[in-house]
Amino acid sequence: MRKKERFEKFIEYFSINQPIAETELDFGDTYQLVVAVILSAQCTDKRVNTLTPDFYNAFPNPKALADAEVEAVYEYIKSCSYPNNKAKNLVGMAKTLLELFDGVFPDDVDELQKLPGVGRKTANVVASVAFNKPAMAVDTHVFRVSERIGLTTKAKNPLDSEMQLIKYFPEEVIPTAHHWLILHGRYICLARKPKCDKCPITDICKHFVSEEKKAKSLKAKTVKVKSKK
Repeated sequence: MRKKERFEKFIEYFSINQPIAETELDFGDTYQLVVAVILSAQCTDKRVNTLTPDFYNAFPNPKALADAEVEAVYEYIKSCSYPNNKAKNLVGMAKTLLELFDGVFPDDVDELQKLPGVGRKTANVVASVAFNKPAMAVDTHVFRVSERIGLTTKAKNPLDSEMQLIKYFPEEVIPTAHHWLILHGRYICLARKPKCDKCPITDICKHFVSEEKKAKSLKAKTVKVKSKK
């Protein structure tokens, strides 16, 4: 199957069966989204969602967060992964936002990366979710799933994967396609044991087709050995 056809079938299936795909992080505005995405690095959305209500109450806006002590922020996120670094980044993010952007989040991926704690993946998430920009954030799920299906080929790193994906996904689909890949990786195409028996797109999955061929080849060899006996 040609890559273009694989993308077309992927888009067709999810457009029909999952037209609405959104982040599972809880947030009310762009500030809360940025905080949640920073906290979600190597941490589950479920865990982040248990922390953020109290965090948002304590630091309801960038000014409140910028004025906070790192130690105070740490107390609200200490059950999250890497709380020390994230506490520093959150305070730094708020201060830089006020200093460089007058407290208003930019919608440009490169500008967003000027904020502490905001790498390319986070910037892409914010640009996509908050501003509906055609930005493809590549996390571990997107990187793994796109390679398994065959949407990407031997991507060297997340940026390489991102460039391959945006080449074939139409701009208007990119914000939603990001979530299609994440959710598929989170609930079906698991890292260690993908649930291929429950996967609705095995017909376009390069990994599944490859495994099926291996299984048939092994079965044929087994039958051949038995027949000789």
